[in-house]
Amino acid sequence: MNSWVLKRILAATIALPVLSGAASAGGDDFGCSNATLQGAYAFSVNTWVLTDGVYLPDFVVGITTFNGNGKLTQTDYKESYGYPAEFSTGETGTYLVNPNCTGSALVELNVPGVPPGTSGGSIGLGFVISNGGQSIHGVVSEFTNPGATGPVPPSNIHVDRVDFWKVASGQEQ
Repeated sequence: MNSWVLKRILAATIALPVLSGAASAGGDDFGCSNATLQGAYAFSVNTWVLTDGVYLPDFVVGITTFNGNGKLTQTDYKESYGYPAEFSTGETGTYLVNPNCTGSALVELNVPGVPPGTSGGSIGLGFVISNGGQSIHGVVSEFTNPGATGPVPPSNIHVDRVDFWKVASGQEQ
């Protein structure tokens, strides 16, 4: 009888983690979709870019507007260490939100005047959504400089983080 009890305890010890894993795998649906991101979001980016063997800071602030259906537009202002720039407009892109509130985006910088056959610049993002879609936290997963033929090697760019906050409309204030 003692052996029978031990076998049952052993079987339960093995089965419970397996069953709870199966239950939680189906529980990763937090109800997010592309529609979770709709409207204007202010954002900031802090990066360190390897330039001539030295990591230099870059700072970017801007507004991204999500349409709720997988498309976005963006205006931003970038300041590289000692080299301020003007606001860039006309940036476009796509995004995909998963039911577990993770997602990805590709922002096309659309920089004019780049040599034929090169990129107008692009930024790939991986992100998570929090606070019911009021905040987005992410990292740059890929970056292609305007005029380049391919992405910057990941070892040459270190992004601390990208944070977005929902901008309140006049009705929400």
